[in-house]
Amino acid sequence: MSDATSGSLKKQRARILDEVRGFARESLVSAPFVPGETPVPVSGKVLDAEDYAYLVDACLDGWLTAGRFTAEFERKLAKFVGVRGAVFTNSGSSANLLALSALTSPKLGKRALKAGDEVLAVAMGFPTTVNPILQNGLRPVMVDVELGTYDAIADRLREAVGPKTRAIMMAHTLGNPFNLDVVQELVNEHKLWLIEDNCDALGSTYRGQRTGSFGDVATVSFYPAHHITTGEGGAVLVKSPLVRRQIESFRDWGRDCYCETGKDNTCQKRFEWTLGDLPEGYDHKYTYSHIGYNLKATDIQAALGVSQLDKLERFIAARRSNFDYLTARFTGVDGLFLPRATEHSEPSWFGYPLTLDPAHPVNREELLRYLDARKIGTRLMFAGNVLKQPAYRNIDARIVGDLTNTDIVMTRTFWIGVHPQLDEVRLDYVADSIIDFLKGTSSAQ
Repeated sequence: MSDATSGSLKKQRARILDEVRGFARESLVSAPFVPGETPVPVSGKVLDAEDYAYLVDACLDGWLTAGRFTAEFERKLAKFVGVRGAVFTNSGSSANLLALSALTSPKLGKRALKAGDEVLAVAMGFPTTVNPILQNGLRPVMVDVELGTYDAIADRLREAVGPKTRAIMMAHTLGNPFNLDVVQELVNEHKLWLIEDNCDALGSTYRGQRTGSFGDVATVSFYPAHHITTGEGGAVLVKSPLVRRQIESFRDWGRDCYCETGKDNTCQKRFEWTLGDLPEGYDHKYTYSHIGYNLKATDIQAALGVSQLDKLERFIAARRSNFDYLTARFTGVDGLFLPRATEHSEPSWFGYPLTLDPAHPVNREELLRYLDARKIGTRLMFAGNVLKQPAYRNIDARIVGDLTNTDIVMTRTFWIGVHPQLDEVRLDYVADSIIDFLKGTSSAQ
């Protein structure tokens, strides 16, 4: 391609992207809020004109698999969290599967997790935090959570450690960090792997350090509901180059080759390997060391992630501000248990959890139906008690102590939104609706 042709294409691309930005600015203008008519979603993406431009810019490259935007996104994400690297994948749930599966690799030697090993977890949460434990033939050890923080009871974690315990895998619930002092104490004392499910907590800190940087591996989700979005998408955060290799292998069909997409012979001995029972010199690009998956993402998704990262600090500040505003509105309201941040933490809140006092006459489902009729979005605390879900009733799990609070969450807890699209007018509408319903229920008794 000549310099003149190259220059002409650059100018044409710039014109296209300017047109896209103009289109986006017009199309993204929102209508005024009308209470009872305009939905107040529990979560939602926040896009601007630059996001649209990045998406189209990636499309114009014509390079649809991992490319320049993927490399940039992984690098900037790792720097933000404070870890050595990040591996982009197609969802947060896939990130969880990859994070734990990688730790079963024989290439990790004696530390590799094996079938029957135990992993400390909580019964209250999203299923894909527990699923990888079961899918890898490991045994979850379930403990109860605290009301208020909705994270594992620290003393129960201590009690739960047994001779087969090899790892801890838990989420920072709705962005609220679990007790990392206790967890790190157990990790160091018993030489455990730590897998942080950081999907709801991008930007949260514990003692000033970003969550996602404590574990051997950690995960992030970029589904539109989360702190930033790539549409579908997720990432595994890593410290060890050896562990990263296994994550990439499981993501990329289980292959042994570690060449980047579109590159060959990085190892300079592509036809010199002898692995397994394969013939000598079998092409390394088609040599498989794990029973893996195809969980890759596209460069178009990564391009959106690069643009979204530029706004992440602002998004986090808005979530914290909205959380504080709702706390001020709900403080002193009869019938509500309010959330609290874990000691030493500053959450990047994903949602605002509310637990209805079991002694209060309000019926949760009636309240949720009332809010739904007013177009106010709500969500339950994920699976509630996962052990009571149909798919998990007969799994091999060890339970330490009772699950009293988990069952309370299952029957009396829900959460509402704090995402950046919500302003004080919408937050007041949500808060007033909940408070009025509670007062009406009390006065009817």
